[in-house]
Parts: sequence; C-alpha cells; structure tokens
Amino acid sequence: MLSRTADHLFWMARYMERAENTARMLDINLKALLLPGSADAEPRTHRAMLRISELEPAFDARHEETTSSNVLKFLVADPTNPSSIYSCLQATRENARAVRGTLTTEWWETINDTWLQFVELLRGGELESRPDALFEWVKFRSHLSRGVRLGTALQDDALFFTQLGTFLERADNTARILDVRFVDVENADSRSAARQLEDFYYWTSILSSVSALEIYRKVYRDVVTPARVVELLILNQQMPRSLLASLDGVCTNLAMLRTDSSREVERTAGKLRAELLYADLRQIFSMGVHTFLTQFLARVYELGNQVARTYLMLPVG
Repeated sequence: MLSRTADHLFWMARYMERAENTARMLDINLKALLLPGSADAEPRTHRAMLRISELEPAFDARHEETTSSNVLKFLVADPTNPSSIYSCLQATRENARAVRGTLTTEWWETINDTWLQFVELLRGGELESRPDALFEWVKFRSHLSRGVRLGTALQDDALFFTQLGTFLERADNTARILDVRFVDVENADSRSAARQLEDFYYWTSILSSVSALEIYRKVYRDVVTPARVVELLILNQQMPRSLLASLDGVCTNLAMLRTDSSREVERTAGKLRAELLYADLRQIFSMGVHTFLTQFLARVYELGNQVARTYLMLPVG
C-alpha cells in the first residue's frame, strides 16, 4: 500500500476516535460540575482538562476567562483549534475523501454524513441548548462508523492501518480521561485531595463516560472505588477501552502489517504491552497515578512517531 494512502487511513481513524474521546471527556466535566463543590471548582476543573489535553496555552491565547461557555466553544466548535470536535470530524472527512476509492460506499457515506450533520447541529444551537445530547450524538456516530467499517471492509492492509490508528488514539485518550482527576488532585492540598479521591459520583461518571459502569459492576460487584477504577481502565484486558486492551489492538494490527523494517516498532509496542500486562496496581499508586499516566502518554506518542517513520514516512501530527 502507498504510504500516503496508509497515512490518510491512519489519521482518519485517529481523528474520529479523538472526536469521540473529546466528547467523553467533556461529558465527564459537565457531569462533575453538577456535583456540590467549592466556588473555584469550575475553573479548576476546566483548567485540569485543558492541561491534560495540552491545550491550555492555545485556549489562553483566544479567551480571557475560563468559563464553561468558552471552554465548550473552544473544544467543540472552534475551527482554529486542531483538537476540537469540529476540526477532528472535518479532518476525518477530508482524510476519508482523499482515499474514497479505498473505502466501501457505506463507510464513506457514514463519515461524510457525520460531518454534514454535525455542522447542522452546531448551526441549530445544539451546543448551547443541549451539550450533553450533542456529546452522546458524537459518541454514537463514532460507534456507527466503527461498526460499518468492521461490517463492510475487506480485511486487508487498509483495515489494519485504520484499526492501528484507532487503538493508538484510544490508548492516548483513555489515559487522558483518567488523568483529568489525578492531575487536579496532585495540585490540591492533602485534605482536598483525599476528598476528591473519595468522590463516588465523580468516579461513577468516569466509568459512564467510557461505557464501563456496567462492566465495573460485573467485574467487582461492589462499591466504586478509585483503585478499582484505575485497575479496570489500565490493567483489565477484557475492558474494551482499557490501556492494556488498546495495546493488545495495537500489537495485533502491527503483526498483520509486518514488514522487513517493522521489527523495532513491534518491539516497542510489545514491550509497552508487556509492562502493562505484568504491572502491579500497588506499584502504580506508589509511583503516583498521574506520573504513571504521564510516562505512558509520552511512550504512546513516541510509538506513534515510530509507526509514522516505519510505515508512513510522514511526520506525526
């Protein structure tokens, strides 16, 4: 397969997954703000989310105040923010259009329709009137696109590059969603941090945001605790959006794309997967969950660069 075609497929999948996960993170934030909290809880929560997404400087350059309205517009509808849902869905559509002949008709029409409908929803004021419904819609369209892809695409290199992009982006974004609370806790005083970590409703919303609340109840059959949420979202191989499950997907698709020059990138992915597979929850908490996730994100970023150098011969974006 031509590296440019592979590049479009890889980034088409990453941008769709990024749009979904941004919607998930915003949904957590929206629900967290409905809970009782201190007067400065709202801007602090927004700041933590922007910091985790590495968008704080870009936001400050465009907005003077950290209000819910400004943050929502920036992360959902701002075309100058390359990580906004608007920009991600547009980039998904443009990458798909560039490889239109590689996609099935149903796959292309789902992606194109998602972009066109999203623009209409923004024009109709959905973000201002029902942001929670808009986030659910974005998640649903991502699920639909993934289902159509798996149900109609030939299982060849085109599908494997798409799957590789999906799982890499999912690993990155699940880590960021989980880290929103831990970066906030790290900057709080000890009493406030303890209170935040015991916040049952917050952890329930975290699980709901990654479609894991029912899975949690099946696995643990007990009250929701931070340690078990961390274990489920990092180390549980059967949890579809966990870090370990995402790395399983990365390694599986790298194996399907094996070439004479791919040994190093497979080794990097396999080593990261093995460290998660044999990780100990006590060691993670001893190190600090935020520190662990920060290191994980750096390694996933480098893995993405290795994929680009090995297969795409184009810089990672």
